[in-house]
Amino acid sequence: MKTPTLTLTKMNISFSLLCYGVGLLLLFTTPASGAEPMKTAMSNFATDGLKGWEEKSFSGKTDYQVVTEGTETVVKATSQAAASGLFKKQRIDLQRTPYLNWRWRVDQPLHGLDEQTKSGDDYGARVYVVVDGGLFFWKTKAINYVWASSSPKGKSWPNAFAGKSAMMLALRSSTDKAASWYQEKRNVAADLKEFFGTEIRYIDAVAIMTDTDNSGQETIAYYGDIFFTSD
Repeated sequence: MKTPTLTLTKMNISFSLLCYGVGLLLLFTTPASGAEPMKTAMSNFATDGLKGWEEKSFSGKTDYQVVTEGTETVVKATSQAAASGLFKKQRIDLQRTPYLNWRWRVDQPLHGLDEQTKSGDDYGARVYVVVDGGLFFWKTKAINYVWASSSPKGKSWPNAFAGKSAMMLALRSSTDKAASWYQEKRNVAADLKEFFGTEIRYIDAVAIMTDTDNSGQETIAYYGDIFFTSD
């Protein structure tokens, strides 16, 4: 796969053409003093389904469906030697809500992959944030929080296709139990500063992707609602 261009690519997303002349939606719920932390929702799958989410195919299509799991409504992703992702354009002020929260689970983990290579650049699940470079597409930055197969938890590396403009961070790996839900919370502002060496106030989109196009394997994953909080 080629180096990222002005269009949406597998490992990095540029919205300069998609969003040109269009204001990005900024949603805030401001609590009263002493109330719950400020929260900015990226999704409400129970009431909205996939409204506001767009799909981008890179090689075939991962099947994304809104399903009911117990008492919750989540997104089920099934990939068979395919790669497509869902992304939502929404500007988030990290000074107000820097923490990204979500739940995920992988029922059928991938195996035998070297994620630092192009042939092994597949993940049972990933959630990533994008800083749009605008017309200067080479300034677009992304952090991929991934469910790795062989890379240990806590390891980070430049994406095999996009290089240092898209950093990968393994939050889960083969040591984590399959078919079990895990809750995640990341300080995106702090992660962006660590990986790119500068303070970044806004992100412009969030994406999810389950992909198996390089390895030809099959996997199933689930994603719960995604939201940002002030603490």
